[in-house]
Amino acid sequence: MKKSLVADTTLLLVSIIWGSGFVATKILLDAGISPFYMMGFRFLIAGVSLGVIFFKRIKKMKKEDILGGFLVGILLYLAFGAQTVGLQYTTPSKNAFLTGVNVVVVPFLYWAVTRKRPDKYAFAAVGICFLGTAFLSTGNNMNFGYGEFLSLVCAFLFAGHIVSNGHYVDKTGPFILCFLQMIFASIFSFMTAFSVETLPSVITAQTWAAVLYVGLVTTMLAFFLQTWAQAHTTSTKTAIIISTEAVFGTLFSVVLLGELLTVNMIVGGFAIFIAIITAETKWNFLKFKKKTVKI
Repeated sequence: MKKSLVADTTLLLVSIIWGSGFVATKILLDAGISPFYMMGFRFLIAGVSLGVIFFKRIKKMKKEDILGGFLVGILLYLAFGAQTVGLQYTTPSKNAFLTGVNVVVVPFLYWAVTRKRPDKYAFAAVGICFLGTAFLSTGNNMNFGYGEFLSLVCAFLFAGHIVSNGHYVDKTGPFILCFLQMIFASIFSFMTAFSVETLPSVITAQTWAAVLYVGLVTTMLAFFLQTWAQAHTTSTKTAIIISTEAVFGTLFSVVLLGELLTVNMIVGGFAIFIAIITAETKWNFLKFKKKTVKI
């Protein structure tokens, strides 16, 4: 089997894992685990696991690597904070699709940083995404609630995380940067939790199992698999496959949590999905390359 096919299949698995993560997080919130304690344990488990697996690489980190990990870790903490708190006030499907808006925002953040104007596909994606967000966020009414607002804030923060991650990864290396941002995000999460939250006096075995799943599977394993897969497939395929995360998030929410799938959600989710594909691929996969015949 070709490595590219294995990589594409792996990316699909990553999307499924991340889609399940929205439901797992919602279950933990409903079980009484507060957002920032959950994030603290999630990032701590992922960071320690990465540290053990890639110890030989990580022990070579330099002092200057710590600054990049610190800055990227702050953005990761803020993004997950907005996402997790927002999930308390909205459904996993809306949270998943609105979080996916980040790939549409990224080109415009690059514009602000590099002064390179986004192309027509980016502008088209923003228009489509705006319509999709309007449908998805309102559901059966016209209220744009606190949960939807935080989910959109999360999308912008994740866009900032992507930009900063891309800036520092070449200098620091993917494994060291991933490890550092997990550790710093865990520290910031626990600091916030100690200040504003209370850890439940009783945590069941099932709840700890869910925490381990979120930390080991949807965070550490998913990041590792994505890093490996992207080395063996194209960026176009990666964008298409990873963008299905929101679709799987909705499917898991409907099947496992019994969430009602409305017409507005279907239309809005499909529009955001099209916006993501437009922004990331520019529909190049539909263009057939002309073969040149040598005479």
